[in-house]
Amino acid sequence: MNMRILAVGAHPDDLEILCAGSLAKYAARGDRVFMAISTNGEVGSPRLPKEEIARIREREARASAAIIGAELHWLGYPDEFLYDNESTRHRYIDLIRETRPDVVITHDPLHDYHPDHLTTGQILWNIRVMTTVPNIKTKHPPCEKIPALYFMDTIAGINFSPEEYVDITATIETKRRMLAAHASQAEWLKDQYNMSYIEFMEICSGFRGLQAGVRFAECFRRSVTFPATSERLLP
Repeated sequence: MNMRILAVGAHPDDLEILCAGSLAKYAARGDRVFMAISTNGEVGSPRLPKEEIARIREREARASAAIIGAELHWLGYPDEFLYDNESTRHRYIDLIRETRPDVVITHDPLHDYHPDHLTTGQILWNIRVMTTVPNIKTKHPPCEKIPALYFMDTIAGINFSPEEYVDITATIETKRRMLAAHASQAEWLKDQYNMSYIEFMEICSGFRGLQAGVRFAECFRRSVTFPATSERLLP
Protein backbone atom coordinates (compact mmCIF):
# COMPACT_ATOMS: atom_id res chain seq x y z
CA MET A 1 0.00 0.00 0.00
CA ASN A 2 1.47 3.36 -1.01
CA MET A 3 1.89 6.06 1.61
CA ARG A 4 1.92 9.85 1.69
CA ILE A 5 5.09 11.40 3.12
CA LEU A 6 5.59 15.02 4.16
CA ALA A 7 9.09 16.24 5.02
CA VAL A 8 9.34 19.75 6.49
CA GLY A 9 12.66 21.57 6.65
CA ALA A 10 13.43 24.99 8.06
CA HIS A 11 15.55 26.16 5.11
CA PRO A 12 16.12 25.22 1.50
CA ASP A 13 18.70 22.34 1.51
CA ASP A 14 17.98 21.13 5.08
CA LEU A 15 15.95 18.18 3.81
CA GLU A 16 18.57 17.33 1.21
CA ILE A 17 21.30 17.19 3.85
CA LEU A 18 19.32 15.26 6.43
CA CYS A 19 16.76 12.98 4.78
CA ALA A 20 16.84 13.16 0.97
CA GLY A 21 18.12 9.60 0.66
CA SER A 22 15.08 8.32 2.54
CA LEU A 23 12.72 10.55 0.54
CA ALA A 24 14.23 9.13 -2.64
CA LYS A 25 13.56 5.60 -1.37
CA TYR A 26 9.95 6.48 -0.62
CA ALA A 27 9.52 7.99 -4.09
CA ALA A 28 11.20 5.05 -5.84
CA ARG A 29 8.79 2.56 -4.32
CA GLY A 30 5.78 4.61 -5.39
CA ASP A 31 4.93 6.65 -2.30
CA ARG A 32 3.68 10.24 -2.68
CA VAL A 33 6.34 12.62 -1.36
CA PHE A 34 5.81 16.25 -0.34
CA MET A 35 8.65 18.59 0.64
CA ALA A 36 7.87 21.77 2.57
CA ILE A 37 10.27 24.59 3.42
CA SER A 38 9.51 26.92 6.32
CA THR A 39 11.65 29.93 5.45
CA ASN A 40 12.70 31.55 2.21
CA GLY A 41 16.47 31.40 2.79
CA GLU A 42 16.80 35.14 2.18
CA VAL A 43 19.96 35.62 4.26
CA GLY A 44 21.82 32.70 2.68
CA SER A 45 24.25 34.67 0.56
CA PRO A 46 27.38 36.70 1.35
CA ARG A 47 26.72 39.18 -1.48
CA LEU A 48 23.20 39.02 -2.98
CA PRO A 49 20.27 41.10 -1.62
CA LYS A 50 17.51 39.32 0.27
CA GLU A 51 14.87 39.41 -2.48
CA GLU A 52 17.20 37.97 -5.10
CA ILE A 53 18.60 35.14 -2.99
CA ALA A 54 15.07 34.20 -1.86
CA ARG A 55 14.02 33.83 -5.50
CA ILE A 56 17.12 31.78 -6.29
CA ARG A 57 16.66 29.51 -3.31
CA GLU A 58 13.04 28.79 -4.14
CA ARG A 59 14.03 27.94 -7.70
CA GLU A 60 16.76 25.61 -6.42
CA ALA A 61 14.37 23.94 -3.96
CA ARG A 62 11.87 23.25 -6.73
CA ALA A 63 14.61 21.80 -8.95
CA SER A 64 15.71 19.50 -6.13
CA ALA A 65 12.18 18.27 -5.39
CA ALA A 66 11.61 17.60 -9.09
CA ILE A 67 14.49 15.10 -9.13
CA ILE A 68 12.36 12.63 -7.15
CA GLY A 69 9.00 13.89 -8.35
CA ALA A 70 8.15 15.45 -4.98
CA GLU A 71 5.61 18.26 -4.62
CA LEU A 72 7.18 21.34 -3.05
CA HIS A 73 5.35 23.59 -0.58
CA TRP A 74 7.12 26.93 -0.08
CA LEU A 75 5.87 28.57 3.13
CA GLY A 76 8.02 31.69 2.70
CA TYR A 77 8.57 32.81 6.30
CA PRO A 78 11.54 35.16 6.90
CA ASP A 79 14.86 33.34 7.28
CA GLU A 80 16.11 33.47 10.90
CA PHE A 81 12.79 34.85 12.18
CA LEU A 82 10.34 31.92 12.35
CA TYR A 83 8.10 32.02 15.42
CA ASP A 84 5.51 29.71 16.92
CA ASN A 85 2.30 31.73 17.18
CA GLU A 86 -1.38 31.31 16.36
CA SER A 87 -1.17 32.31 12.70
CA THR A 88 1.91 30.17 12.11
CA ARG A 89 0.26 27.16 13.71
CA HIS A 90 -2.78 27.60 11.48
CA ARG A 91 -0.52 27.63 8.41
CA TYR A 92 1.18 24.37 9.40
CA ILE A 93 -2.12 22.75 10.35
CA ASP A 94 -3.40 23.59 6.89
CA LEU A 95 -0.22 22.19 5.33
CA ILE A 96 -0.89 18.85 7.03
CA ARG A 97 -4.55 18.97 6.01
CA GLU A 98 -3.66 19.76 2.41
CA THR A 99 -1.05 17.02 2.04
CA ARG A 100 -2.74 14.50 4.40
CA PRO A 101 0.44 12.55 5.17
CA ASP A 102 0.77 9.18 6.85
CA VAL A 103 4.25 10.24 7.97
CA VAL A 104 5.72 13.66 8.80
CA ILE A 105 9.52 14.05 8.95
CA THR A 106 10.99 17.21 10.46
CA HIS A 107 13.70 18.66 12.69
CA ASP A 108 14.42 17.54 16.23
CA PRO A 109 12.77 20.26 18.36
CA LEU A 110 15.21 19.84 21.26
CA HIS A 111 18.75 19.33 20.05
CA ASP A 112 19.39 21.09 16.76
CA TYR A 113 21.67 24.12 16.46
CA HIS A 114 19.45 26.63 14.66
CA PRO A 115 16.34 28.38 16.07
CA ASP A 116 14.46 27.97 12.77
CA HIS A 117 15.13 24.22 12.95
CA LEU A 118 13.99 24.02 16.55
CA THR A 119 10.86 26.11 15.87
CA THR A 120 9.89 24.07 12.79
CA GLY A 121 10.16 20.82 14.71
CA GLN A 122 8.32 22.21 17.72
CA ILE A 123 5.44 23.58 15.65
CA LEU A 124 4.98 20.24 13.90
CA TRP A 125 4.92 18.48 17.27
CA ASN A 126 2.56 21.10 18.72
CA ILE A 127 -0.03 20.89 15.93
CA ARG A 128 0.03 17.15 15.27
CA VAL A 129 -3.19 16.44 17.16
CA MET A 130 -4.80 19.73 16.08
CA THR A 131 -4.90 18.55 12.46
CA THR A 132 -7.94 16.37 13.19
CA VAL A 133 -9.89 18.86 15.34
CA PRO A 134 -12.99 20.15 13.47
CA ASN A 135 -13.32 23.39 15.45
CA ILE A 136 -9.88 24.53 14.35
CA LYS A 137 -10.79 26.00 10.98
CA THR A 138 -8.39 26.24 8.05
CA LYS A 139 -8.73 26.27 4.28
CA HIS A 140 -8.66 22.48 4.04
CA PRO A 141 -10.87 20.09 6.04
CA PRO A 142 -9.61 18.24 9.13
CA CYS A 143 -7.59 15.08 8.67
CA GLU A 144 -9.12 11.71 9.40
CA LYS A 145 -6.05 10.54 11.33
CA ILE A 146 -3.04 11.97 13.13
CA PRO A 147 0.17 11.36 11.14
CA ALA A 148 3.17 9.59 12.58
CA LEU A 149 5.93 12.08 13.41
CA TYR A 150 9.64 11.36 12.90
CA PHE A 151 12.52 13.65 13.79
CA MET A 152 15.50 13.57 11.42
CA ASP A 153 19.15 13.84 12.39
CA THR A 154 20.66 17.11 13.58
CA ILE A 155 23.35 18.93 11.62
CA ALA A 156 26.60 16.96 12.14
CA GLY A 157 24.62 14.56 14.33
CA ILE A 158 25.38 16.56 17.46
CA ASN A 159 23.31 15.51 20.50
CA PHE A 160 21.02 13.29 18.38
CA SER A 161 20.39 9.73 19.57
CA PRO A 162 19.25 7.61 16.60
CA GLU A 163 16.52 5.06 17.09
CA GLU A 164 16.02 3.94 13.49
CA TYR A 165 18.35 3.91 10.48
CA VAL A 166 17.54 3.92 6.78
CA ASP A 167 20.09 2.41 4.38
CA ILE A 168 20.50 5.03 1.63
CA THR A 169 23.43 3.41 -0.16
CA ALA A 170 21.28 2.86 -3.26
CA THR A 171 20.02 6.46 -3.27
CA ILE A 172 23.17 8.36 -2.25
CA GLU A 173 23.71 9.55 -5.83
CA THR A 174 20.17 10.95 -5.92
CA LYS A 175 20.84 12.66 -2.58
CA ARG A 176 23.99 14.21 -4.07
CA ARG A 177 22.06 15.49 -7.09
CA MET A 178 19.32 16.97 -4.92
CA LEU A 179 21.82 18.76 -2.71
CA ALA A 180 23.82 19.95 -5.72
CA ALA A 181 20.65 21.64 -7.01
CA HIS A 182 21.21 24.19 -4.20
CA ALA A 183 24.19 25.67 -6.02
CA SER A 184 23.92 29.07 -4.33
CA GLN A 185 24.81 27.47 -1.01
CA ALA A 186 28.26 26.32 -2.10
CA GLU A 187 29.54 29.90 -1.85
CA TRP A 188 27.58 30.68 1.34
CA LEU A 189 28.79 27.66 3.31
CA LYS A 190 32.35 28.13 2.12
CA ASP A 191 32.20 31.77 3.24
CA GLN A 192 30.51 31.11 6.60
CA TYR A 193 31.91 27.74 7.68
CA ASN A 194 34.77 26.96 5.25
CA MET A 195 33.03 23.74 4.22
CA SER A 196 31.82 21.93 1.13
CA TYR A 197 28.16 20.97 1.58
CA ILE A 198 28.48 17.85 -0.59
CA GLU A 199 31.54 16.65 1.32
CA PHE A 200 29.85 17.45 4.62
CA MET A 201 26.75 15.43 3.65
CA GLU A 202 28.85 12.46 2.55
CA ILE A 203 30.84 12.44 5.79
CA CYS A 204 27.66 12.54 7.91
CA SER A 205 25.86 9.91 5.80
CA GLY A 206 28.95 7.69 5.86
CA PHE A 207 29.27 8.02 9.63
CA ARG A 208 25.63 7.05 10.16
CA GLY A 209 26.17 4.21 7.68
CA LEU A 210 29.08 2.96 9.77
CA GLN A 211 26.78 2.85 12.80
CA ALA A 212 24.13 0.96 10.84
CA GLY A 213 26.50 -1.48 9.16
CA VAL A 214 25.98 -0.12 5.64
CA ARG A 215 27.86 2.30 3.36
CA PHE A 216 25.52 5.27 3.78
CA ALA A 217 22.56 5.84 6.11
CA GLU A 218 20.20 8.42 7.56
CA CYS A 219 18.80 8.19 11.06
CA PHE A 220 15.60 9.17 12.80
CA ARG A 221 13.81 9.26 16.12
CA ARG A 222 10.07 8.71 16.34
CA SER A 223 7.88 10.91 18.50
CA VAL A 224 6.07 8.33 20.61
CA THR A 225 3.25 10.25 22.23
CA PHE A 226 -0.44 9.58 22.60
CA PRO A 227 -1.98 8.47 20.33
CA ALA A 228 0.76 6.33 18.77
CA THR A 229 1.13 3.06 16.89
CA SER A 230 4.02 0.61 16.73
CA GLU A 231 3.92 0.33 12.93
CA ARG A 232 7.29 1.00 11.29
CA LEU A 233 6.83 3.59 8.57
CA LEU A 234 10.36 4.36 7.36
CA PRO A 235 11.35 2.99 3.93
